[in-house]
Amino acid sequence: MTSVSSTFRYNSDLIGGGLMVRESRLVADLLLQGVNEASWQHAIIDENRLQKNRPATARRMAQAIRKRLERLELPFWQALRDGDDQLATQISFCAALARNLLLVEFLETVVADAFVTQAETLPAYQWDEFLAERAFRDPSIAQWSSSSKRKMGQVAYRMLAEVGVLASSRSRRLQPLILRPEVASLLESHRHVRIHDALKRLR
Repeated sequence: MTSVSSTFRYNSDLIGGGLMVRESRLVADLLLQGVNEASWQHAIIDENRLQKNRPATARRMAQAIRKRLERLELPFWQALRDGDDQLATQISFCAALARNLLLVEFLETVVADAFVTQAETLPAYQWDEFLAERAFRDPSIAQWSSSSKRKMGQVAYRMLAEVGVLASSRSRRLQPLILRPEVASLLESHRHVRIHDALKRLR
């Protein structure tokens, strides 16, 4: 008999938003400064560095980004903060993958297979089929609302468009990912093997 504690669950924040590159640079800077909780709150809420209309939105976004970036090491934060837009985008994508096993598995299976078969597009229904298949591993997926599943799919496709795997989230036309050497080197040196392998297959 399998205990509840050993039951597998996907821990995903895909509903939280896309890559949020501009905001991720700002959060990376705070992490590199090693600010305490009071200084963090001051920067996010009082100074509104993320430039959001509502404090609750700024707090939620900053926390989501922080949880992603904390899965990566300090050199990733430095590259994100100081690199050009393409480098920062790819680092943000790596952070999202480090936080979202569900997204990693989507790349490893559905997206990678689309490249192998030389498909021209990545239809939206493939996300729904992917979730249905993953429900055999995590039965709680079947309890997710239709709106949540749809939102997660929209965010996943938006991320793929932002990083350049899709020409746009609307056309969903596939195009190969040109992985920056700096990103590949960081992933290799810090042993993020699964993420590195998944990204290498997107071509």
